[in-house]
Formats: sequence, C-alpha cells, structure tokens
Amino acid sequence: MTATETLTLTEIEDLAFRALVNAGTSEANARPLAVATAMTEADGVASHGLAYIPIYAQHVECGKVDGQAVPKLDTPRPAVVTVDGGTGFAHSSIDAGFEKLIPLAREMGVAVLAINNSYNCGVLGVHTQRLAQAGLLGIGFTNAPASIAPSGGAKPVVGTNPFSIAAPDAEGNAALLIDQSASTIAKSEVMKHAREGNPVPEGWVLDAEGRPTTDPEAGLKGSMVPSGGYKGVGIALTVELMAAAMTGAMLGAVASPFSGTAGGPPKTGQFFIAIDPQATAGGLFQEKLSELIASFRDQDGARLPGDGRNQARIRAARDGVAVNAALLEKVRALL
Repeated sequence: MTATETLTLTEIEDLAFRALVNAGTSEANARPLAVATAMTEADGVASHGLAYIPIYAQHVECGKVDGQAVPKLDTPRPAVVTVDGGTGFAHSSIDAGFEKLIPLAREMGVAVLAINNSYNCGVLGVHTQRLAQAGLLGIGFTNAPASIAPSGGAKPVVGTNPFSIAAPDAEGNAALLIDQSASTIAKSEVMKHAREGNPVPEGWVLDAEGRPTTDPEAGLKGSMVPSGGYKGVGIALTVELMAAAMTGAMLGAVASPFSGTAGGPPKTGQFFIAIDPQATAGGLFQEKLSELIASFRDQDGARLPGDGRNQARIRAARDGVAVNAALLEKVRALL
C-alpha cells in the first residue's frame, strides 16, 4: 500500500507557496498558484496538484517560466481584456484579467479575456468555476504543447487542449462544471504512470508509428489518443483556435514541453468568455438550469459533470487530503 500523509488545504497551500518562493517565484505570483494547487487537491485531481510543484520550481530555475514576471493588462475594445503574461505563470495573468473581466461582463453582458505569452494554467475548471461563483457563465480554453496527431496521421500537431464551462446557481456556486481535455485521458496521467513504472490502459496512447500501446514511455514519444476519435481532434483544433490563434499565443506544434527543461518558455495561451445570464435569458436562466440538472438527478445512478469534484471538495474540507508521502518528501526538499 502506498504511504500517505493527510494535510489540510491550508497546509497544502502553504507548502506550495513556500516551495515556489524558495525556487525564485515572487510572492505575488506564488500565491494564486498555491491557492489553485490546494483547490485542485481538494477536487481530487491529484495529478495536477502538488505533483506539479517540483516541475514548476524546476521551470523557474531553468528559465522556462519567469517567476518574477508582471502581467501587462490592456483593454483594446470595450468588452475585450488582454493580458501579456511575460512568460510568467498563467495563474497571475488570469487573476489580473479576472479583476477586469468580471465587472466588465456584468456591465456589458458579455466580455472576453485573451492571454498570451503564458504557461500551463493547471486545471482549467478551477478558473471557470470562479466566474460561476461571480454569477457569470464561464467558458475557458487553454492550449498545450502538441501531443495529438491529426486523424490519419502520426505526428502530434495539437495539444490535449482542454475546455471548460461553469454555470452559476442562484447562491453563487458552480451548479454545473464541465472540464475535459481533447484526449481520452490527461497527459499528466500518462506521465504519472511512467514515473511509477506502471503500464497505461489500452486506448490512452499511441506509439511514434501510431500503433496502440500500453507502454507510457512509448506513448509519451508518440501521441495521445483523441477522445471520440476524429471528434476529439476537432475539439483540440477548436481550442487551438481560441487559446492560441485568438490570443496570438504560441501554437502547440511549436511550443516547448510543459515537462522537462528542453526549450524556452512555451508561451501558450488562455481564452475566457464571461456571460451574464440575465443579459441573455432574463430571469429564465436559473429555471432552465434547474430543469436541466433535474433531468440528470431524476435518474438513479446518473452523474452530472462536476459531481465528483463537489463531493471530493466536501470531504477535503472536512477530513483533509491524503497526499503521497514520497511526493511530499520531494516538495519539502524544495524548502
């Protein structure tokens, strides 16, 4: 059995914060990333939580990320916010952008945020959830270094490229949270299996020749299997248009990897759309959302996107989070 240690969410945030600062990240940049790390662990998405802190620290030290970057915000049009991340952490750019985006969406009915010269933003749903908590429908896109080949091809040209949609309820919660990548599974899960020396299930990855494999190392040298075949490729391409072409960020085909030290800053992007439901549906949004959710809840055993995270969050707030002891040792070594 794998040894674990239980930490509170506050302890997780503090550990992540101190490790990032010690690696050369400014406190202003480390805090939002540490907060998101704790939220990610609370959501039960351990592959994107503390496991990434050693990678983030390594990337600050090798120059893939500028830990001291200061995001540059602009409003080129009345309902458009742009942020140049300066090759710093995406979380700081998102924080800066949301400060302007949220009130602007409430005023205009809809507003968009385009971020370039950015980096891995972690779990995208962490960010769209914040828009829902502000009473807005949040839609987010983020591109990543290429790992999915086009249908009929074997060379990756687009990333796992997740998108997320979070819908607000009347109490300021994310009543519905869709957060999914264009691949069958997140690439970080394949990396986790590779680190642990375990095979991956069939249908996760292809080798460099485009053949199915259960060897995670061969898969990392090949490509990820798109979710739903060519439809997954279409999702990845859509996200690439939104997060890279619409922001002026680096395309996944030429962006440096989010793992390892090869290459310079990846300079990938994020794109968010914030919509005030009152502006588009009047007072009917909550009624229709409730009916939609009820259509799922009325079926025994049916799950709504976001249910697992909500339940994990409740458990984490009450009981803390069991974290892999070997991982904790690695993170604490950064202090």
